This record gives sequence, C-alpha cells and structure tokens, in this order.
Amino acid sequence: MKIGIIDYGMGNLGSISNALSYIGVEYIISSDVRELAKADKLILPGVGAFKDAIDLIREKKIDSFIDDSVRSKVPLLGICLGMQLLFDSSSEYGYHQGLSILHGDIVRFDTDLKIPHMGWNKLNIIKKDPLFKGLGSNIYVYFVHSYHLKTSEDIVSATTNYGSDIQVAAQKDNVFTLQFHPEKSGAVGLQILQNFISL
Repeated sequence: MKIGIIDYGMGNLGSISNALSYIGVEYIISSDVRELAKADKLILPGVGAFKDAIDLIREKKIDSFIDDSVRSKVPLLGICLGMQLLFDSSSEYGYHQGLSILHGDIVRFDTDLKIPHMGWNKLNIIKKDPLFKGLGSNIYVYFVHSYHLKTSEDIVSATTNYGSDIQVAAQKDNVFTLQFHPEKSGAVGLQILQNFISL
C-alpha cells in the first residue's frame, strides 16, 4: 500500500507525512503525475487561499490527473483547502471555479463568531462513512478555516456547529473530503487516516 500526497505547492505536507509515518504507511510526496499514478490512494492537502491553489493545480496539470484518478476509482481524500478545491466554486476573494469532482460551493461564514473558525469542535456524524468507523459519538477534531461547504445533504457525512450547523465532511463513491485536519486531531485523526488507508 502506497499513498500519494499531491504536492501542488500549498499543502501541509509535513504534518500529513508525519501522521502517515506514525501509523506506518508508505507514501510519496510529488507534483509529478507519473509518480503519483503509482500510488494506491491519493491525498489532496492544502492551506491558504483557494485562488492561488487552484491556479497552481491547473498550471501543473494536476487537475486532469485528479479527474482521471477519480474516474478510475482511485480513493481520494481531500483535507481542508484540499477538500474545498474538489467542489464547484469558492467565493473567497471573488468567484473562482474549483475542480467539480463533487458538486457544491465554498462560502464565507455568516456568523458573529470569530473568523477564522480555529480550534477543536465536536463532529456530528450524520451518514455512515468508512472514515469514521470505530470512533464512537463523542468526537472532537481540529479546524482552521474561514469558508465552509454548502452542498447536497445526501453526500454530507458530518457537520459541526459554529454559530449554526455547517457541513464539514462529504463522501461520494471513492471521494472523501474533510474540512478539519485529521493529522492535527490526535488519536481520532490518526484513526480516520488509518480508516482511509484500510479502504
């Protein structure tokens, strides 16, 4: 089993790779789609601004690779900004088209609470998702984000409450997305990553 961590220039590569090393998983970090194509599963991480990230992905031709991989049923996990990039659009500093691997939009929080939403929040699992296997019900995970997902409820697997209930995890077929950082969420996050590896 080898995991391909997609490096487009804006990923939290150190924390992701450290977490995978901790659970004993072989991985590669690369922007070369020929190398990434050798992986059994893919992780799309990300921190920073949506426009900068999507521009880099298209510049490096990684968008076509991701699309082809998903069509070939390769399991793909998008984390934080990596999650957001997989949807149709983002309203962060203007309107920007995403990869449209899943349908939905990334919108700014409409709340009086502090933005960005940063810290530990309870995860409310609302759909059976193999990533959450064995976690129980009292689950807290770590967030850092100013924009959040709005998508069809039939693909949403978890929410959290920050002023209102917001969608923070979605899953359809071989595509899994998490707004929170499993690699920074302690034992719970490591279990989520292990569950992805075990698919």
